[in-house]
Amino acid sequence: MIGVIDTDGECAEWAFPAEPGAVRTARHAVRGALRAWGLEAVGDVTVLLVSELVTNSLRYASGPIGVRLERRDPAADSPASGPALLVEVSDPLPDPPRERVAGADDEGGRGLHLVAVASQRWGTRHGKSGKTVWFELALPGE
Repeated sequence: MIGVIDTDGECAEWAFPAEPGAVRTARHAVRGALRAWGLEAVGDVTVLLVSELVTNSLRYASGPIGVRLERRDPAADSPASGPALLVEVSDPLPDPPRERVAGADDEGGRGLHLVAVASQRWGTRHGKSGKTVWFELALPGE
């Protein structure tokens, strides 16, 4: 079961239990929000990256997983940058993830690399309880 925390305007936020179905449920929720906002152009890459980060949270953390989307207006941030989609995935584990080079035969280890190459910016930050991994995607044609 997911808990919808906020879907007001240009921001949507959910909490998912740390259960195997969380990845599928998160993908569905994110795709639905992007469709409602008319942002299908970034849907596939956003869903892929959210899947990777939620999978990492499931692998290493045991608490709830938060997913947050925010459509950012350049006027509110830096006028030099264009419109962007900020995506955050949070979990209660305080340790930041580490990007590593996966070998050709490794089954895992590529999630953060995908985030790094597919997004215009990404990073991590500590919260009151746990951490947030975030990434930002440019919104084309806006």
